[in-house]
Amino acid sequence: MLEKSLEDTYQLGVTDFKPLSLLKEQGEFDCSLKGLGLTEVDAKELLNRMVFTRTWDKLAMNLARQGRLGFYAPVTGQEASIIGTSYGLLKNDWVVPGYRDIPQCYFHGYPLYQAFLWSRGEQHGGEIPPDVNMLIPQIIIGAQYVQAVGIAMGLQKRKKKNVVITYTGDGGSSEGDFYEALNMAGVYQLPVIFVVQNNGYAISTPRKLQTSAQTIAQKGLAAGIYSAQVDGMDVLAVYKVTSEAIERARTGLGPTLIEALTYRMEPHSMSGDDPGRYRSLEEVDSWRSKDPLNRMRQYLTEQNLWSPELEQEQIARAEQEVKEAITKAEKYPLSNIPALIDTVYQVTPPGLIQQKAWFKQKGGV
Repeated sequence: MLEKSLEDTYQLGVTDFKPLSLLKEQGEFDCSLKGLGLTEVDAKELLNRMVFTRTWDKLAMNLARQGRLGFYAPVTGQEASIIGTSYGLLKNDWVVPGYRDIPQCYFHGYPLYQAFLWSRGEQHGGEIPPDVNMLIPQIIIGAQYVQAVGIAMGLQKRKKKNVVITYTGDGGSSEGDFYEALNMAGVYQLPVIFVVQNNGYAISTPRKLQTSAQTIAQKGLAAGIYSAQVDGMDVLAVYKVTSEAIERARTGLGPTLIEALTYRMEPHSMSGDDPGRYRSLEEVDSWRSKDPLNRMRQYLTEQNLWSPELEQEQIARAEQEVKEAITKAEKYPLSNIPALIDTVYQVTPPGLIQQKAWFKQKGGV
C-alpha cells in the first residue's frame, strides 16, 4: 500500500535520504522481477532500450561533430534514469522534457527524424504528432517544471487519470521555476512526477557549489511533496521508485520528487564543452565501473535472458534507424516564415495574415 501522507518521510529527517539500490555493480539483484511487477520480457526490453539509447547517443555525437546536427546533449551514463523513469508510462500520459530528455520522448512516440530536425532548429521538429502527449524539449533551464504543473492541473480539473512526468538536472533544481512548480504541485496535490537527474554538474559547476542542501530530494518536503532518492545507475531501482510515483499520481495521492543519482560520461553538450577542464579522468573512470548497461547485462546474462547476439541485433537496429532518421531530416523541406506563423497559431491573427501575404509577394522565406 502507498502511504497517503508524508508522515513517515518527515520522521526520517531531511538528512536521512538514502538512494534505493537493487541491482549491484556485479549484477546481483536484491529483489525479484515479479516483485517489481515486471516480466522477463520487460527486463529484456529495459536493456534493449538502454542499448538503443547508448548506440544512438554515440552516433548523434558524431553527427554533431560533422555539423549534421545542431545542439545536442549527450546522455551516455544516464540510460538507467532515462529508461527506468519512462518505461512505466502509458500512451495517454504526458512527457515534459528538457533538452537532454530526447530518448524519453522517442520511446513515447516522438519520431527520431523530428528529434534531429529539432536539433537542427527546423520548425517541423517542434510539430508534435497529435497522438503523442509531450511538449517540445525545453531549452530554458527549469521552465519545463512549470509547464508540467500546468498540464497536471488541467488533467486534474478534467478528472483525468493521466500523469505527467518532467525532468531537469541538478542545476535545474536551483532555478526559481523549480520551486514555484513544486509549491503549486504540493498545494493542489497534482498528478505530476518531478525527476531530477543529478549527474553531478550543472554544465561545469559541481553540485556542491550550486546548492547547500545535503540532498536534492529533501527540497520536495517543504512543498509537501513525497520525495525519494534512487541509484540512477540501477534501472530496476529507478523503475520501482517511478512506478510507485506513477501509482500515487494516478490514484490521486499527489506528486513525487525523484532524485536519481547518475553521471554523464560525455560533455554537457556538443557545443564546445570540455569536461576535462572541470573533472578528472579518475572521477570519470570511477563512475564507469557503475555503468548501468553493464549491471543489467550481467544480471540478464546470468538469467540466460541475454547474449552478445541479442545485443548486436539491437545495436544494428539503432544504427539503421539513426541512419534513416538523419537522411530524412537532411532531405526535409527547410523552414520558412509563412509556415512558421501557421505552426505557432491555430487561428492566425489578421496582422500576421498580412505579413504572410507580403512575404509571399516578395518571394521571401
